[in-house]
Amino acid sequence: MAQQKSSGGLAVVTGASTGIGLELAKLAAQDGYDLLIVADEPEIEGAATEIQQEHGVTVTPLQADLAGPEGLAQLIQAIGERPVELLFANAGRGLGEGFLDQDLDEAQEVIDLNVTSTVRLIHSVGNQMRQRNSGRILITGSIAGFLPGSFQAIYNGSKAFLDSFSYALRNELKDTEVTVTCLMPGPTDTEFFARGDMLDTPIGEDKHKADPAKVAKDGYDAMIAGKPGVVSGLMNKMQVALAGILPDTMLAEMHRKEAAPTPH
Repeated sequence: MAQQKSSGGLAVVTGASTGIGLELAKLAAQDGYDLLIVADEPEIEGAATEIQQEHGVTVTPLQADLAGPEGLAQLIQAIGERPVELLFANAGRGLGEGFLDQDLDEAQEVIDLNVTSTVRLIHSVGNQMRQRNSGRILITGSIAGFLPGSFQAIYNGSKAFLDSFSYALRNELKDTEVTVTCLMPGPTDTEFFARGDMLDTPIGEDKHKADPAKVAKDGYDAMIAGKPGVVSGLMNKMQVALAGILPDTMLAEMHRKEAAPTPH
């Protein structure tokens, strides 16, 4: 087991069983933070064991569905009165197909997880941070927030909200020692596409997605440095730059070519 470390601080990571969230948790553990990691699947237990054995910090796993108020209440109760030094608001999911073809309850769950629970969690922990004038928040947004998301309309809309919300909250806190950073990755090699039923799309089938460890490192470093945000990956930076120039109708058509299910 790694030598015991202690920063005296707690890091909370949502969506931490796999992918970007797991990699963010590992980075916080490397810096000696104790962890409260959350996901809606039992794999969160294995992730906790792995991190604890490798880094020698205390890791508390919580299996909770943050798309519902009960799961969010479980998380806030698990945090309790402990001061959160780092909050990684990372939990989120996507959903493929055209909006009118989606199950509306599933679409609502995307909004509830990506937007509603994120806002409520940040409101709770952010007030705690502001009261003691210390803390860092990393919100996992997406370059999808810059693009009208044909065949991912709800997901892209939710990320547009998070990207905007992150920068607005940061500005509101500019006279404090609390920082807010937005991580904006592009397509990343995680379970996202399988969970969102998007494996039969050009972007889902693409074998050149970003490494989640690299994406997490970009976000973590930006957060520690107190930066407003970071677009992870050169090609994604170029895509965001184009999104500021091209008309939305053209962007929507470009997105359609990537996200529409492949005819069988």
